[in-house]
Amino acid sequence: MDYPVVLFSLFGALLISIDTVQSLSSFDRVFSFGDSMADTGNACRSMGAQNCPAMKAPYGETYFHQPNGRWSDGRVVADFIAQAYGLAPMPPSMGGNTPEYFQNGASFAVAAARALNNSAYKTVTGMDPPDQNDFSLGTQLRSFKDLLPTISQGSSVDCVMSSSLFIVGEIGGVEYLFGFSKNKSVDEMKSWVPYIVAAISSAVNDLINLGATTLIVPGNYAVGCAPGYMTIFQSDNPADYDILTGCLKRLNKFTVYHNTMLMKELVKLRLLHPLANIIYADYYGAQSQLYLNKLDFPAPLYACCGGPGPYNSSLQCGVQGSQTCPNPENYISWDGGHLTEAANNAIANGILYGPFAFPPL
Repeated sequence: MDYPVVLFSLFGALLISIDTVQSLSSFDRVFSFGDSMADTGNACRSMGAQNCPAMKAPYGETYFHQPNGRWSDGRVVADFIAQAYGLAPMPPSMGGNTPEYFQNGASFAVAAARALNNSAYKTVTGMDPPDQNDFSLGTQLRSFKDLLPTISQGSSVDCVMSSSLFIVGEIGGVEYLFGFSKNKSVDEMKSWVPYIVAAISSAVNDLINLGATTLIVPGNYAVGCAPGYMTIFQSDNPADYDILTGCLKRLNKFTVYHNTMLMKELVKLRLLHPLANIIYADYYGAQSQLYLNKLDFPAPLYACCGGPGPYNSSLQCGVQGSQTCPNPENYISWDGGHLTEAANNAIANGILYGPFAFPPL
C-alpha cells in the first residue's frame, strides 16, 4: 500500500453498543468544535430550517426519528462520547443561552466550518472563501468564551473547565476538499497544512490556558472512502484505488499527511502543557478498518441515502428522486459525505475503548 492505514482486528471491541457499556470516569460536560461531522444543529439554526437539508427527512430517522440538524441518520461521534460519560446527546450551542441549557455541554461545531478564518483562508490558499460566513474554529472558540460566564454561572470558570471534556475537531477537511475540487496540486495543498494545524493548535492552547485539562483532538476522516468524493474524483485507473478498501488512495494519502503533521504538533503541545491530558483521536484509523468488516458493513462504499450511480451518490439525500436504504446500520456512509449512526458508533467505540486514542482514554 502507498500509505499507512491502521488495521487492527478488534471489530468486536469497536462495535460494542455504547448504550450497554458502563460509563467511563467522570466529566460534568462535553464541549465539541468542528464541522458538519460534529454539528448537532448549529448550521441549520444559522441558515434557517427551511433552507437546511439536515432539517428534512430522512435525516435523523434512526435515533431521533425526526430531522434535528445532524448530518446523519442519528447520532454523531461527539454524541456517543458524551453518552459514554453519562450525558445526553449534545445540544447545539446556538439553541439556548441559559446555564441549564449548557449543564451537560454543547457542540459549537458548524457544517462547512473551516479551520482558517476568511482572511487567513484567502492568504493561505490564494482563493476567495467559498462563502462569506465565518464559522471557523477561532469563531467557534470566541463564541464559547462569550458564553463561558453563562455556562459557569453558579460555579467558577476553573471548575467548569477542569471538569469538562473538550473535543477540538475534526476540522480542516473543508479547506482540503475545496482545494481538490479546484484541482489544486498536492504539493500546493501541503503548504496549507502547517497553517491549518497551527489553527487547531492555537485553539487547544487557548482552551488549556482557560483551564481545560482533558482534550481530545481528532485527525481528519478517510475522505477517499466517502461515496460523494469517490463519485466526483472517480478514475478509470485501477491503480488509483486501494486494493483492500476500494478507496481513493490520493485523497486518503493526503489525509494521512495532515494527520501526521497534527500528531507532531500535539507532541509539542504536551511538552508545553505537561499537566494537560491531550489525546489524539485517530478517526482515520477507526474508520478505515470498517471497510474490511463486510459482516457488519456489507455496503461499505455506497451511500445509504442518495441517487443512482456507482456509489449511490449522484443525488443529494432528501431531494426529489433520491432514495433511502431500509437498513442504514449496514452502511458506513449516510449521504455520501457524512457517516451513519452505526459508523459513528463504531468510531466512537474505537476512541473510547479501542486502540484509536493516543494516549488511551
